[in-house]
Amino acid sequence: MAVDRGPALLAELVPRLEAAVRKRFGGAARIANLEAATLGASNRTLLFDLVEPAGTQRLVLRQETYRSAVSPFLPPADQYRILQVVHCHGLPVPEPLFELDPEDGLDRGFAMRFIAGETLPKTLLTDPRYGDARQRFAAQTGEIFARLHAIAVAELPFLAASADTLDPLAAQIARYDSYGEHHPAIDLGIRWVQRHRPPPRPPRLIHGDYRVGNLILNEGGIAGVLDWECTHHGSPAEDFGWVCLRSWRFGNVDLPVGGMGERRELHAAYVANGGEPLAAEEVLWWEVFGSLKWAILNIMQAEGHVRGERRSLPFACCGRNAGMIEYDLLMTICGRYR
Repeated sequence: MAVDRGPALLAELVPRLEAAVRKRFGGAARIANLEAATLGASNRTLLFDLVEPAGTQRLVLRQETYRSAVSPFLPPADQYRILQVVHCHGLPVPEPLFELDPEDGLDRGFAMRFIAGETLPKTLLTDPRYGDARQRFAAQTGEIFARLHAIAVAELPFLAASADTLDPLAAQIARYDSYGEHHPAIDLGIRWVQRHRPPPRPPRLIHGDYRVGNLILNEGGIAGVLDWECTHHGSPAEDFGWVCLRSWRFGNVDLPVGGMGERRELHAAYVANGGEPLAAEEVLWWEVFGSLKWAILNIMQAEGHVRGERRSLPFACCGRNAGMIEYDLLMTICGRYR
C-alpha cells in the first residue's frame, strides 16, 4: 500500500491518538510507525503500530474527514456496527476494535486490526505474484457474496431507513439533482432504468461498493473486504452488477469480474454456496444502474473540488471520469459492453 507520512499532520495527531489508545489498552500502550494511507478516497486512513508490553500489532484508524447533506456514505458508527456483524459471521474483514468518542479529539471514526496484503489495482492485475489470486478471484467473490447475502437484514435494522435501501434509484436521482448539473447520457440512463426495472426481491445485506481497490489480496486470494460505507439492504444482483462494471476491470475488459474472472465462475460459486440463481437480464439492469451510480459519485467528488471543500487533483480528475463513465453507460445499454 502506498503511503504518505505527511509529517506535520501526523505530528499533530500522535498525542491524541496515543491518548486514545492508552484509554483502551492501558497506560503502558504507545503508538509507533504512524502512516497516512494515500489510497483512501473520501476519508482519512491511518496505519500505526500498537506497542504493548506483551507485543506489537498493526492497527488501522478510519477518520471521517468529509460530511455532506447529500453524501451517500454511512457515518463511521454505522460502518463500525456493520463490521462487527460481518466479522462475527466469519467473513474476511478487518476485526473492529474500538470507536472514537468526542473526548479523543479525533472526530468520528474507529480502529480495526490491520490485514496484510495489496490493494493497488495495477499491481493486483499485472504482478505475477498474484497470478493464483487472480485465478481464484471470481469464485472467491461468489462465495463471499453468498455468505454476505445470507446474513439476516434484521441484524442491522438501522439500514432499513437508508435512502439506498428504501429506493436506490430515487436516492441516486436525488443526489444527481442536488448537484445542479445536466448530463444527457445520465438522463437517458435514468429513463432506461426506470423503464426496465426488474421485479423487487426480498432484501439482502449488500456491500454496495465491492470492487478491486476496496479489497485486500495476498498471493492466495482475497484476504479482506474493506470500505463498508455504502452498505444497505437490497437486491443481491446489485453487488453482481457493481463488481462487473467496466471501470473496475482496469483495462482487462475481457474479464468482467474485476478484470480477473468470468461471470460464469462468479455465479456458479454463488449458487454452490447457497445463493439464489440470478437472471442475466437482472444483473444487466444493475450494471447499467451501477454506471449511473458511479458517474454520479464522480460528479460529487468533482463538485467538492470545484467548491473548495476538498481541493485535490484526484477529485478534480473525477470530473473527466464522469464523462468516460457516461460513455460506458451508453455502450452497456446498447449491448456493446458485456
